[in-house]
Amino acid sequence: MYSTSFLTSSAFFIFAFVFGAIIGSFLNVCIYRIPRGESIISPPSHCPQCKTPLRFYNNIPFLSYLLQGGKCSSCGTRISFSYFAIEFLAAILTLLIFISYGFAEKTLIYLVLTYSLIVISAIDIRYMVIPNIITIPGIFAGLFLNALLTDWSVLRSYLTSSGVSDIFFLIGRFPVLNSITGIILGGGILLSIAYIYKLLRKIEGMGMGDVKLLAMLGAFLGIQGVVFIVFLSSMIGSITGVSLMIYNKGDLKYAIPYGPFLSLAAVAFMLYDNIFYIFR
Repeated sequence: MYSTSFLTSSAFFIFAFVFGAIIGSFLNVCIYRIPRGESIISPPSHCPQCKTPLRFYNNIPFLSYLLQGGKCSSCGTRISFSYFAIEFLAAILTLLIFISYGFAEKTLIYLVLTYSLIVISAIDIRYMVIPNIITIPGIFAGLFLNALLTDWSVLRSYLTSSGVSDIFFLIGRFPVLNSITGIILGGGILLSIAYIYKLLRKIEGMGMGDVKLLAMLGAFLGIQGVVFIVFLSSMIGSITGVSLMIYNKGDLKYAIPYGPFLSLAAVAFMLYDNIFYIFR
């Protein structure tokens, strides 16, 4: 017989995975429509080729793609495997975040950020652009959510008694201050790098989309997250760049989107504290 705790845990894991897959299906809509300037709400999901509206059984994550053989059931047009991959990625990351933090405020914050990063990365890989419609509202969303986690009465008492003399303590103690600092540091670091690169090389080396993305990550994850993300994304990006250069025999003409590296590092930061717990 299985224990009650085992059955409860299994149901919890299944819920998290299925919930993530359903969200992943919606993320596919965002990835397809946002670059085209289309509404993500209307019209309902339809085949991009024949425009036939999809019925509910055509929208079941994973199963619809597999049962239809990766083709539209109406016109037979091949459906990109990326749709399946996005649903699976969203499901896995949702499961890992739920395992790490359970039903907590941080879970909500990390899920909102993770889903945004999936859309941003997919669009950046495909179109080499990071949409402002996600990053700019994302900056305010991260700040707002961290403001909700802040004990404002305690913060006011600290500011009244000691002012800002112990600024580092205040930043570490209160999420809203950590978020504000993360926005300034995150945007400032990449903006400085982009300016110096352009000054030295006379060409654009980094788009403003990356700057806004790191500012958004700072809004959600604070100063510690920015430092971690900048270090890890630079390392991953350098390894990838060198590998591609070797593969292309020294040809450096191919641009590499940096958004996915920032996103990957951000997810690593969110799961870092619990990584040993997740896989033990």
